[in-house]
Amino acid sequence: MPETAKEEEDEGTRAFRVDRLEHELAAEKKRNEDLLTRLKYMQADLENYRKRMDKEMKEAGESQLRALLAKLIVVQDELDLAVKHAQGTGSDGEVTEGLGMVQRNLQAALESVGVERIESVGMPFDPSLHEAVEKAQGTARGKDVVLDEVRPGYTFRGQLLRPSMVKVELALRASPSASEEK
Repeated sequence: MPETAKEEEDEGTRAFRVDRLEHELAAEKKRNEDLLTRLKYMQADLENYRKRMDKEMKEAGESQLRALLAKLIVVQDELDLAVKHAQGTGSDGEVTEGLGMVQRNLQAALESVGVERIESVGMPFDPSLHEAVEKAQGTARGKDVVLDEVRPGYTFRGQLLRPSMVKVELALRASPSASEEK
């Protein structure tokens, strides 16, 4: 009988050890699942961070490019004035031709990166594209029309870079008293 008691004791010890090991295994599985879940969240956070940083870097680059282009269109304005002045004074043809070449090259470079000049003269006045610096009363009814451009405006990739400074012919408007009488 002692052998059966020993066997029973060994069997009980084994069952206890198996239960304990199964409990430890379940705890480790739970811990493993928790760590895996945390890893997935961290990977998602990292991917979101990368996307946000890429977007911010792109926006910063775009902002710097817009600032540079704003400075270059001022140079374009000055070249336009220099060419007009050189042509008006009848100065040396080579100088005038050289200024014209530089002006055209700068304009081509600006256009190649997406800068477009806003067409204004003869177009309806649009406050989102034009800045009225002078107004004159017109005789026609309808919309206000741009008569002359004082300083050209530009867009960059469809967004306003600088508004055009324009002279505007105001359309005739019905007087308030005339509309009340009707």
